[in-house]
Amino acid sequence: MDDYSRMAELGILDEEARVELIDGEIIDMGRPNSPHAATVNYLTEVFVSAAARRATVLVQNPVRLSKFSEPQPDLALLRRRDDFYRERHPESDDVLLVVEVAAASLRFDRSKKVPLYARQGIPEMWLVDVNGRRFVRYRAPQQGAYALVDEPDLGAPLEVSALAGVLVELPRLFG
Repeated sequence: MDDYSRMAELGILDEEARVELIDGEIIDMGRPNSPHAATVNYLTEVFVSAAARRATVLVQNPVRLSKFSEPQPDLALLRRRDDFYRERHPESDDVLLVVEVAAASLRFDRSKKVPLYARQGIPEMWLVDVNGRRFVRYRAPQQGAYALVDEPDLGAPLEVSALAGVLVELPRLFG
């Protein structure tokens, strides 16, 4: 983590580069396509309008999970702090929900990021497969894996566990 941060400070890592540190490896995440961006925009709108003073909405910014991992999830809901995490990046204990929107990154997100979030105790993780029109919800991390995995009905709204009473219209995730 220290080396990764130093590389960014020195300009070795381009400020505009979409890279993440995952298990000690710098991963190029590529440029998001339009369906990916639209899905992130929709969820951002839902989360921001609902989270006021209840949670902080993180959009494609770092979460420091360990000495070896600092992913930049597409979205996350964080415990609210008055300083908005000015002094440090959020850590695993701060995260209520993390969302990864996958187009080209589906295999990587499923094989690397889902287990990473489970190992770090992130209580809930959503994986939105924009190409396959699938939504998978992971909950209850135990011993490095999620004990509850389901694919909610795409025709029905889904309540956001971290924000009681807030509904996401799942069909809107896919246009």
